Parts: sequence; C-alpha cells; structure tokens
Amino acid sequence: MINEKLLNPSSIVVVGASADIHKPGGKVLKNLLNCGFKGALYAVNPKETEVQGIKCYAKVDDLPQVDCAILAIAAKYCPSTVDILAHQKQTGGFIIVSAGFGEENEEGARLEKQIVDTINSVGGSLIGPNCTGFLNTNYCGAFDAPIPPLDPHGVDFITGSGATAVFIKEYGISNGLTFNSVWAVGNSAQMGIEDVLEHLDNTFDPEKSSRVIMLYMEKINAPQKLLKHSRSLINKGCKIAAIKSGGSAAGSRAASSHTGALATNDAAVDALFRKAGIVRCQNREELTTVCEIFMHPEVKGKNMAVITHAGGPAVMLTDVLSNNGMDVPHIEGPKADELLKKLFAGSSVGNPIDFLATGTAEQLGYIIDACENDFDNIDCMCVIFGSPGLFANWEVYEVLDQKMKTCKKPIFPIIPSIINVKEEIADFIQNKHRINFPEECVFGNALCKVYNTPKPQPEHVELPKIDVERIRKTVDRCGNGYMEIADYNELLDAAGIARKRSVEVDKKEDALQFAKEVGYPLVMKVVGPLHKSDVGGVTLNVRDIETVDKEFDRLMAIKDTYAVEMYPMLDGTDVYIGAIRDDKFGHQVFFGLGGIFIEVLKDVQSALAPITADEAKDMLKKLRGYKILEGVRGQDPVNIDLYAEQIARVSALVMAAPEIAEMDLNPLLGNPKAVVAVDARIRLEK
Repeated sequence: MINEKLLNPSSIVVVGASADIHKPGGKVLKNLLNCGFKGALYAVNPKETEVQGIKCYAKVDDLPQVDCAILAIAAKYCPSTVDILAHQKQTGGFIIVSAGFGEENEEGARLEKQIVDTINSVGGSLIGPNCTGFLNTNYCGAFDAPIPPLDPHGVDFITGSGATAVFIKEYGISNGLTFNSVWAVGNSAQMGIEDVLEHLDNTFDPEKSSRVIMLYMEKINAPQKLLKHSRSLINKGCKIAAIKSGGSAAGSRAASSHTGALATNDAAVDALFRKAGIVRCQNREELTTVCEIFMHPEVKGKNMAVITHAGGPAVMLTDVLSNNGMDVPHIEGPKADELLKKLFAGSSVGNPIDFLATGTAEQLGYIIDACENDFDNIDCMCVIFGSPGLFANWEVYEVLDQKMKTCKKPIFPIIPSIINVKEEIADFIQNKHRINFPEECVFGNALCKVYNTPKPQPEHVELPKIDVERIRKTVDRCGNGYMEIADYNELLDAAGIARKRSVEVDKKEDALQFAKEVGYPLVMKVVGPLHKSDVGGVTLNVRDIETVDKEFDRLMAIKDTYAVEMYPMLDGTDVYIGAIRDDKFGHQVFFGLGGIFIEVLKDVQSALAPITADEAKDMLKKLRGYKILEGVRGQDPVNIDLYAEQIARVSALVMAAPEIAEMDLNPLLGNPKAVVAVDARIRLEK
C-alpha cells in the first residue's frame, strides 16, 4: 500500500527550496503555494532564512516532524537527508526530483538503492528519483507546468517521462481535459507504473474514484501485475489508454524459429494490452483524444450521425469511421423528410446531416432531437460546427451544451475554429466544462480505437483437457534444446493436438517397408537440417517404390541429415501455430497463415496464454488472409472451430510445460474435416 503521508500529507517540506522559480526547488515551492495546500509548509536551504514567504531551516535536523518531503538537492546528499527524515522526522512520503541516480551510472544506482532501503525500512513511499513530481487534489508536489485543472472525476495520469507528461497535459488542457492526479514516477526506484495501478485498484471506490486512467510507458517491468490490475480496474468500470514507446526494434533474443522472429517486444505489448482491455495509442494526440472520449458516455454501438455545417470535414470523418469498423448509416423515411422541412433549402439529412454554413442553433436542436428520438439506427452523434468568421457561435454552443445534458445518446463536439470562435470555445471548455475535439479525423481514429478494443479477457478460463501427467513425464526426461521427433510427438499427442502419423528411418529397407505398408502418395523429408526446403530436403507426392528408393539416397546425402521422415501426404491450406516464452510476459502464442507465407506475409495474430478457442476464433477473423481460411476460388475452407481448438490446446500445453521456450507447428494443413500438424519444432529451456 502507498503511504497515506504521500497521498494526503498534513505537512510538507521542500529540501533545496529556492527563491528562484526557474529552479526545481523554487518552482515546486511556488506550485505548492499556488495550489492552496492547507497543511504546514516548510523549506530547507542553508543559505536562506525565508523563501517565498516560507520560514526556511538551515538543515533537515532542525525541522519539526513532517509527513512528506520533496527533495531538490544534489544526488550525493539525498541518502543522508532521507535517513534523517525517515528515522527522526517520521516522514512517510518522499518525492525526489533530483537526477544523477541509476539513470546515470553505477554510483548513482548505489545511492538509489540506499534511499529505497531506508524508505522501505519505515514503510514509506517514494516517487522518483529523476522525476517532475506528483500532484493530486490535495497538493501539487511537482515543479513542472502547466498545473492542470484538478477534478476528482478527471484523469489519473501515470507517466514514466516527466517531459512527455508536460506535452500531454498541455494538449489535453487546451481541449478541456481535467485531471485527478499526475504521477511522474521517473526512475521508479521503489514505485513504478504497475504499483500505482495496483494502488488505484486496491483503493477503488465506485463513488469517488476516477474512471479514466492514462499511461505513458517506456518500459514494462511487471507485465503480469499490469495485466492483473488493469483488467480488474476495467471490470470495475474504469477505462485505460496507454502509450508504450520504444517498440519498433525487434527483440534481442536470437530467433531460431519462425515464432522467434515474430516475437518482438512490441508484439508482446500488443498481446498484453489486448488481454487487459487497454486501448493502445501511438502518440500524444491520440492518447489524450482517447481519454477525452472516455470522459463522455460510452458508445454502445457502431452507428454515428455526423451532423455538420461544413461538407469537407464530414466527408473526411465519414471515411475514417467507415474504414475502421464503424458506420455512418443512411437516414431516410418519413421522420427524415419531416426533419428536412425544418432546415434551409439545400440541406441534406441522409447522413452526414449537412444543414449548411447558414444553419442556425435552432436547427441544430431539431437535428439532435431527431437523432435522439426518431432514428433507431443511430447510436451516437458528433457535431462539427465552426465558423467562417461571419458571426459568433454563442447560441450554437449553448444548444449543444444543453443537448449533451439531456440526450441519452453520446454527443461529441468537434469545434475546429480555434481562432474565429476562440472566445466561444473558451467559454464552452472553461464555463460549461466541456471537451472539444478540434480535428475530426484525429477524433474519428481515436473513437474507432476505443470501439475496436476488446473487453478484458477473463482471468480464469476453461482450457481443453490435456494429459498433464504424460506431458510432465516427457518434459522431465528430456534435456535442453530441440526435442527429438518421438519426444515432441509424445507432447502433441498428450495435448490432443492432431498430427501426421510418420516414421523416422535411417535404413533404406525400413523406408521401403513403410511405403509398402501405408501406400501412396507419400512425403519424404530430411531430419537434421534446420530449413529443410532451403536444402532441397523435402520431396512431395512420392507415388511409387522406385521413387522411394532414389529419394532416400538423395536425401541422406544432404549435409547434416541423419534420417528421413516419411508420412502419408495430406492436403489442405497451410496454417501455423507457434509459441514463445518471455521471462516477464509469459508464453505468447502466434497463429495465422503458415508454410512459406509466414515468412513473406507475416499475417499472424498473437495472444498471451491462456487462450480459449473462442478468443482464438475472434482473433482469426482479424487476419488479412481470413478469406483464404474461409475458402476462395473453389479451394476448401479451413475448419475454423478445429483450428481455434488446436490454438487453445497449444496454449494449454505451454502452460503445463513452461519449460517450452520456443515452439513451431508449421505448417498445419487445414481442410473442412481436420487441422493436422505436419511439421513441428519444440525447444526446451529449463
């Protein structure tokens, strides 16, 4: 639990306080004074007796007891200062804005650890070091600006970068976004983003807590904790949007399988956010816009009425919505005709509803009422209304505000004229406490992200029944590295994963005998080389004993080959399932089009285990090549139910055998009757 003295202190000291508000120690003191902190406020600076009207002590030893300390002094002085405060002044909350710690060198990391050990010894809580600070509705313990409008129902913003937080706050504030708290965790020496989420989850109050959480992350230290508490908060009614930056580079692991090549850190983050129900954003503008959408009533369906007095923005917004899974449905019928009669000649109500540049506030009211009461195929509305500078928009925004209060369907205001109606927008935001979305396509993309983000996956799911005891026996007797064919076949059988029936032979007479027993056509494949196709190590459609004889000799002569695998030739569409273990994220399962297409198209989905068949089916529909799985140009479809079940079985297998470091089933051949693994590779790392 986070110490209450950090969250709601009755007294605060700024160590390193300054009269110069261009220094962190000066600005944080000024912010504390400006925010109207009601408790006792102290300052420490050996060169001053009074700073910004506050009594100043020469050293922390002279202080009375104090709940919370904000340190803006050189890193080397912080450990001793923290020690005195923690053990002599009963300080429980610490904010260290100073830099020069673990982010800089080993000595700094040592100082950081010393500080954390001291604070932990007294049950205290630390934000930082190397941060801009912390603020909530009780006080502003931060040195940056702007200080956002604070509202108990505003956004809880947790960030790993103080500078980025400044830019996010600026954009959000300018559009009317309010904040409940801002946690700039800096180095996260003791308390990181996941820990703050845990606190928000454990202390959640349906009546008092904020319902919107904004995250900016440059690293995820505890993915399972993030998943647990994000899922819990969202299930309690919260909404979470996040940026995880730094995901463009591939993971550092050496990829010895297709799955290894696909398993970037970014793919793992995508899978984590999807499982948690977090809306993933790619930039500051998108992040703040998504959170601004969260501050409105939830959109229950995909059908939007675009109400506008300007054609161009409406068309662009319609394109964005239509291309990203939402809809701008056509409006017609007697009620539409009735509405059209109330508008100026030349207006259109087909959707977008364009009531022209001369449209009035009264007409806007008629349109919104009709969308609210008369058109059942409308779930939400947006109103695009700026000004060419010919007249003021006070009446329009007054009507808009009143309708937002009374309508059950969400209404989103898009007011693009940030210069021509600057005063009206300021009144709309500051006095009516509304949010403006100044750019329609930014709004549209953000709304589609919200709409398309799935709800959190359940924490406890029912997976297919597998033979765990048999799996454990097989894994326990095998060593590290890639498993032999017989061993991984044992795992597949125990997990109920359909596979081809094959033999591995190193004598020609055994190859000829297998062919006589099972018949034709056959597949013959080298055992040993990593990429069999690249070395000419696969022969398909073997139809007679002479070809078996000849191909056995050819395949055995290929470098690194020590045996030949033989099995009846199967037919179907190439699909793929793979899994890889990450020490932090757990097992990630990939699936999509297989064979050579996995290398070329990389058309795959991924999810963190455990994965149910229903979850897999929903994700398969998001593949670009899903129509191939459905069957095109006379090709048989893949049985999606069986394919999804195989994905769930792989998920159950890796959970029963966490020693599986990498796994490829590529390809599986899918047809209407079966989905069968043709080739497999499983690597153990105990």
